[in-house]
Amino acid sequence: MDSTAGSATEADASGTGLRRQLTSRQVTMIGLGGAIGTGLFLGSSLAISQAGPATVLAYLACALVALVIAWALAEMVVQHPDAGAFGAIAHRYLGPWAGFVVRWTYWTIQVIAVGGELIAAGIYTQFWWPQLPLWLPVVAFSVLILAVNAGAVGLFGTFEYWFAMIKVIAIVVFILLALALVTVGLPNAEPTGFDNLVAHGGFLPNGWTGLYLAMVFALFSFIGTEVVSVTAAESENPESDIPRAARQMVLRLSLFYLLAIALVLTVVPWTAVAQSSGVSESPFVTVFGAAGIPFAALVMNFVVLTAALSSANTNLYLCTRMLHSLAGHGYAPRWTARLSKGGVPRNALLLSAAGLLVATALSAAQGNAAYLVLFGLSIFGALAVWILILVTHLAFRRTRAAAGLPLPKVRLRGAPVTAIAAILFLAAILVSTAFIDDLAVAWWAGVPFFIVLSAIYFAVGRKSRRGSSAHPERS
Repeated sequence: MDSTAGSATEADASGTGLRRQLTSRQVTMIGLGGAIGTGLFLGSSLAISQAGPATVLAYLACALVALVIAWALAEMVVQHPDAGAFGAIAHRYLGPWAGFVVRWTYWTIQVIAVGGELIAAGIYTQFWWPQLPLWLPVVAFSVLILAVNAGAVGLFGTFEYWFAMIKVIAIVVFILLALALVTVGLPNAEPTGFDNLVAHGGFLPNGWTGLYLAMVFALFSFIGTEVVSVTAAESENPESDIPRAARQMVLRLSLFYLLAIALVLTVVPWTAVAQSSGVSESPFVTVFGAAGIPFAALVMNFVVLTAALSSANTNLYLCTRMLHSLAGHGYAPRWTARLSKGGVPRNALLLSAAGLLVATALSAAQGNAAYLVLFGLSIFGALAVWILILVTHLAFRRTRAAAGLPLPKVRLRGAPVTAIAAILFLAAILVSTAFIDDLAVAWWAGVPFFIVLSAIYFAVGRKSRRGSSAHPERS
């Protein structure tokens, strides 16, 4: 491994004490599990309501951007399989401020995401037991994912592998049933054909503006693809595992999303999908119902419950590793750098759990100002982190070129053009949030957050040992 920027004392995989126990197949499924959340099963109707059948184009464009980000990350992580992944690499190539802001932003939005997913899991549980108080399943699921994350990383990888597998199987079954329903029909249903793709206002019923506004909802289906890079410090063989996992994850994810959304739009009119809300009216439930499958809502409720728990489990893993990486550079409490005998940053997990407790409590109060702030911050923060990842890649390439180093074998094709194009696309999506009801909150929540975070860095962060790495301590 070469190191063309940053000091020799920076945290890297060899100095963190984290254990390399994640297999190649676990890394791939963790990536899929982190990206396939409830957004695909329940949130796709939001994109469809904006663009109609043309929503498939929105998912195609966002899949290409996700592919660019995945390969940019793979290229950098193979050279620097550091704990903290893109946050530590941003520190190395863009400077301490970027490393501080990227990691604390990512930690914050993932804590919020975990809280939201646990609330969703509790609501899905009430589908079977309506009288159950919401706090009870939320607490139970919180204890479950904390226990999984507190164990050895190999246990986490096994747990997440099977959680993600349930989601993948559900999508594959859905695609096969929908294909049969469209082409040859099923015993209880005639073939639908492809008329719904051009009916009810045509393929682009709301024009190009509708397609543009649908991009933000489609893009959020791909957020989580960066999780593969975070596993690099605990992968058995990051040089081969990370590129393979990134390629397989994005290609499978794109195939699943594009086929699933296209088939939903083919089987049922987009106007009916756009009006759907709730688990029992998910676009996927609609297709299962049209196929004559009994208990479609019950089956789908189990799938979205699994999706929520899988995402919460993976996102908590991300929170813990980001916090551990921050401690390594002196930007989080030193005690969060300590590891258990099994190589797990349990103190970082405990602090993340405290943040999770606050986020979950605020998420439970849906409809108040606190929830809207969390929602807006998640949107703004996620897009800002993706943009900074690509800016880091530009600096990474520039630094290597200045040092006379050859292009890595694993690399983003077409860079820097592809990276710049993706940055412009993400910036345009961020701008679009200002024109969508309930998303404009991203600006008045996200901008102040970044200002406060930067102020904290300049007030406190610069006093830390710039580029230093706290040696892992055992608890």
